Amino acid sequence: MGAAADRMTQDAAAARLAFLAAEIARHGHAYYQQDAPAISDADYDALVRENDALEAAFPQLARADSPSRRVGAPVVSGFGKVRHARPMLSLDNGFSDADAEDFAARVRRFLGLGDEGVAFTAEAKIDGLSLSLRYEGRRLVTAATRGDGAEGEDVTANARTLADIPQDLPQGAPDVVEVRGEIYMAWDAFEALNAAQTAAGGKVFANPRNAAAGSLRQLDSGITAARPLRFFAHGWGEMAALPTDTQLGMMQALAGWGFPVSETLVRCDGMAAALAVYRDILAARPNLGFDIDGVVLKVDRLDWQERLGQVARSPRWALAMKFPAEQATTRLLAIDIQVGRTGALTPVARLQPVTVGGVVVTNATLHNADEIARKDVRVGDLVTVQRAGDVIPQILGHVTPAAEHDRLARFAFPDRCPECGSAAVREEGEVVWRCSGGLVCPAQRVERLRHFVARRAMDIDGLGAKSVEEFAALGWIATPADIFTLAERRDALLGREGWKEKSVANLLASIEARRTVGLDRLLFALGIRHVGEVTARDLARAFGSWEALEAALEALPAMPAGERAAFLNVAGIGPEVAAALADFWAEPHNRETVQALLRQVRPSPVRLEVRDSPVAGKTLVFTGTMQAMGRDEAKARAEALGAKVAGSVSAKTDLVVAGADAGSKRAKAEALGVAVIGETEWLEILASS
Repeated sequence: MGAAADRMTQDAAAARLAFLAAEIARHGHAYYQQDAPAISDADYDALVRENDALEAAFPQLARADSPSRRVGAPVVSGFGKVRHARPMLSLDNGFSDADAEDFAARVRRFLGLGDEGVAFTAEAKIDGLSLSLRYEGRRLVTAATRGDGAEGEDVTANARTLADIPQDLPQGAPDVVEVRGEIYMAWDAFEALNAAQTAAGGKVFANPRNAAAGSLRQLDSGITAARPLRFFAHGWGEMAALPTDTQLGMMQALAGWGFPVSETLVRCDGMAAALAVYRDILAARPNLGFDIDGVVLKVDRLDWQERLGQVARSPRWALAMKFPAEQATTRLLAIDIQVGRTGALTPVARLQPVTVGGVVVTNATLHNADEIARKDVRVGDLVTVQRAGDVIPQILGHVTPAAEHDRLARFAFPDRCPECGSAAVREEGEVVWRCSGGLVCPAQRVERLRHFVARRAMDIDGLGAKSVEEFAALGWIATPADIFTLAERRDALLGREGWKEKSVANLLASIEARRTVGLDRLLFALGIRHVGEVTARDLARAFGSWEALEAALEALPAMPAGERAAFLNVAGIGPEVAAALADFWAEPHNRETVQALLRQVRPSPVRLEVRDSPVAGKTLVFTGTMQAMGRDEAKARAEALGAKVAGSVSAKTDLVVAGADAGSKRAKAEALGVAVIGETEWLEILASS
C-alpha cells in the first residue's frame, strides 16, 4: 500500500480515508456489537493496514474519526456501562518475520539499548471476547467487556456464572486487582451448542467467537450459565501492588490466584526464540481444541513496558503476530445459487469434504458471477480452498491440469431466480444479481412482509417480526393481501399460544385501520429497491394518485433506460431508481401481488401544507444526535416547512443540520462547500417559521 499511497493525490487520499473510516466503523459495529462479522478478520486487517499506510503518507489528513484512534466499538443498549480504570487497548498486528524483527528493533531503539538482550513472552492469541474483571477486597465486583476501550458493558451477573472466573481471591492477592482475558468456546462445545440450537429452532452461530460473545451478552444470565463458556487470563489493568517485575511472573501469579492461563505461555530470550515459538504454536494449532488466530509477543520486563508506554490505541511493548490463512485442495462438485432475504443471488460451491485448519469444509462462497468468471472455476475442477480469517471458506482458484480443465463446461449464471422463477437483474455498476420477484419470492417473503408491516411502512400494530414468521410458517400469509384476510382465521388464532381475545382484537382492528393508507406509505411498504421513504413520498406527491403512478409504471419497462428518469420528471429520481421501478413492474408476479393488495387497500393522496420559511424548497440532511428532538421529528418539521430531507450529502444538498457526534456527512458537506448549521440554529429556524 505504501507505493500506492505515494502515487495518490491529496484529494484522492482524503476521499479514500473517509471511505475507510466509514467502512471500518461499519464492520467494527457488526463484529463488536452484533457478534456477526460481515467480512473475514484478514479482510478487516487489510482495511486497517491501508488506513494506517495512508495516514503515514498524508499525516495532515488524519481524521477525527480515524480507526487508528479507536478501540473496539461503543457500548450497545441493554447493559449498564462500566468505565475502565485503565484503558483496554488493542494490539498492533504483525504478519511476517520481518514485522516481528521490526517490532524488536523499535523496542531496542526506544529504550536506547546497546548489547543488552530483550526477553519476550509468547502465547497463543485466543479468538474470543475481551473481558475485564475487577476485584476489590479480593471479591469480584464488576465484569465488563472492552467496549470502546474506555467504557464497556457491565456483564457482571453473567460472568459470575462461569466456573473459570474466581468469585474471591486468596489472602495474598492485592486489595484491588483487575484481570483481563478472553471469553471463548471450545470446538466440541460449539458444535454441541449449535446442534442443540438447531433442534430447538434457535439461532445457529457462525463460529465459536460469535457464540461466546452472544452467550456472554445475554440479558438473562440463566442463558449464559447454560452455555459452555471458558476464560483465559492474559493480562491486567489496575493493580494495587504488583507481586513481581516480569510479564511471566505476573501471569504465574494470576494462575496462583485461580485464573486459567494459557499452557502455551513461555518466556523467550530474543526475537529468534520468540519466532520459533510462533511456528511451534502454528503447527500445534489444529490440536488445541479452540480457535486462535496468532501469537502475542510482549516485552517481559515490566519496567521496560512502563517506559515504552503506548500510542493512541495500542501498547508499544506488545505485538500480535497473526497466522496466515490455511489452505487445502479438493474437488468442486457443484455450484448452487442461494437467494438471500433481500433477493441477492449468491453462488455457493459444494465441495468434496476437506479439512482446513482442523475444520471440515464442504461449502465455500464464490461471491458473485464476476468472481466465478475471473477465477474460471468449473464444476469438476480441483480447487484451492482457504479459510479467510479462519471463518469464511473461500475458493482461491483451480489447480486442474489445463487439458482436463478445458474439457469442463463454464458455469452459466442463471437469469431467473431459482426460488420463484422471476427475472434476475443486475444494475449497472453492481456485481450482484438480484431476484426481481420481491414479495412473491419465497426466499424473500418473510423479510419483505416484515418490512411491509413495519412502523414506517404500513404500521400494523401487533404484527411484529415473530408474528410474521409464525403466520408465514403456518401458510396464513404469503403476500401482503393475505394480511387483510386474517380476520377469517380469528378462531384458529385464538387457539394459539400467546394470543388472547384482547391481542387478537387489537391486531384485527389495526389491520382494518390500514385499509386506507397514504400512497407514500404504500409505495415504501412494497419494498421496491432504492425506493425509500423520501423517494416514495416524492413519487406520491408528484403523481397524486395510484392510477396516475400506475400509468407511468406501465410505460417504464418498454422505454430506453436513459429516458426513464426524465419521463418520470420527479425531483430526486435518477436512472438508478427509475431502473428499479421498471424492473419491479416488468415482473408479472409483482403486478399481480400489487393488484391483489389494491383489492384490500385504498391508497390516499399525499397533501402537504407548506408555509413560507427559510428552508422552503431546499434539500436538507440531518446527521449526528439531535438533543431537543428525535431525528424523525426533525425531518417531519423540515418537510412541514417545505424542505426536502435527503439521506446523504451531495452537491445538490443546500443545508446540513449537524447534531452531536456528526461524522462523515458533516465532513463531506464541508468538503463540498455545503452550508452546515448546528441544532441551536435549526431550533431558531423552527421558532421563526
